[in-house]
Amino acid sequence: MYAVSLDAPYLDTDADQLCFSLDLTERPALAERVVSLGGLDVRLRLLGASHQVFAGPVRETVACLQGAVRGLPRTCARRLPGRAYEFGATTRRLAPGEFSARVAHILGRAADAEHSLCGVFPGSPEAVTAVVAETAEGPYGAGLAWRTWHTYPQNCQIVSTYSRLEAR
Repeated sequence: MYAVSLDAPYLDTDADQLCFSLDLTERPALAERVVSLGGLDVRLRLLGASHQVFAGPVRETVACLQGAVRGLPRTCARRLPGRAYEFGATTRRLAPGEFSARVAHILGRAADAEHSLCGVFPGSPEAVTAVVAETAEGPYGAGLAWRTWHTYPQNCQIVSTYSRLEAR
């Protein structure tokens, strides 16, 4: 795992303020890691309590975006030249003890992953943004997938996303 202590406050104050886009260019990143998976260079980027993943034709952004409709789609699928892309997101509010246990699990998952980037914000070891990327088999053959977690300790919320990109 590639872990960083982020020297910045939250940019998103609540999970409900997150938006989703596949059309944005780079935003200022607090941390970035490039990994090679599925024949692609994959850029894992932390933008405060949000992320960007650039993989082939995909420019996935989950962030608080000015002027965008708030809220994440439960699912999104796109056909791209020679590839298929899928995205899914869930938001859960947990009891404090369950939240702490889940954050510990996320940190462990990121630590065990070969291709990950995890940022912890100052003031709370439970304020985390993590991205884990891996190869994945799909109906058309090998591809790649990534999971992200955005934790909000002030209200015990966790936003989890799962994305998949494969050749068609």
